Amino acid sequence: MSNRRNPLIIAHRGAAVPVSHPENTVAAFLRARSVASDWVELDVRRTADGRTAIHHDAHLPDGRLIATVERADLPAAVPDLDEALAACAGLGVNIEIKNLVIEPDYDPTHWLSQAVVDAIRRADPPISALVSSFDIDAIDRVRALSPSLPTALLTFVLDDPAAVIAECAARHHCALHPFDPTVDRSLVEVAHAHGLAVNVWTVDLPDRIAALAEMGVDGICTNVPDLARHIFEKS
Repeated sequence: MSNRRNPLIIAHRGAAVPVSHPENTVAAFLRARSVASDWVELDVRRTADGRTAIHHDAHLPDGRLIATVERADLPAAVPDLDEALAACAGLGVNIEIKNLVIEPDYDPTHWLSQAVVDAIRRADPPISALVSSFDIDAIDRVRALSPSLPTALLTFVLDDPAAVIAECAARHHCALHPFDPTVDRSLVEVAHAHGLAVNVWTVDLPDRIAALAEMGVDGICTNVPDLARHIFEKS
């Protein structure tokens, strides 16, 4: 048996099953625990009345922009961040702040950064949290508000991985969250040399999960956490 430490298993938007446990719902978060996930990843957006909504897309399925809808008018299955954190008790939680400049709900004041910090502080029981975003300004704001709270930069295309890694480390973030096709052993080694953890998204193929583990990545965000657990138990 290998002596390497297996990566954390991060349930992508919870351990979702489309019909019974839709993504980013309390049901999906509860299922993540039942299938032996280590962490849960979830997405947070703002509502019209200064509340939070756990939802990946800026728009609801019926076309309404979440930023223009009051919390009470959201579908019942859409939790706020407090409800989501309560459902994730006992697991680590990767909270992704959704605030891209190209999206219709972009907020240059980074209100969500403050809302996320506040929700983590009042979580009962306390949780282990990591705050991530594609918007480096959003996680910079989190660090300014709560320097001890771990933060991570999400990336998609990496034209110059070394430069991105160096900037992420220079801004005192703790992790890089790269898109799976951009990850190779060299990227992992350079990130680790800068003191950054590497949590890869989103990985569902068994051979790739095993290969990333062999590269020494720190976490794997996956839609099939039960499969990842099975792979690691066999290794």
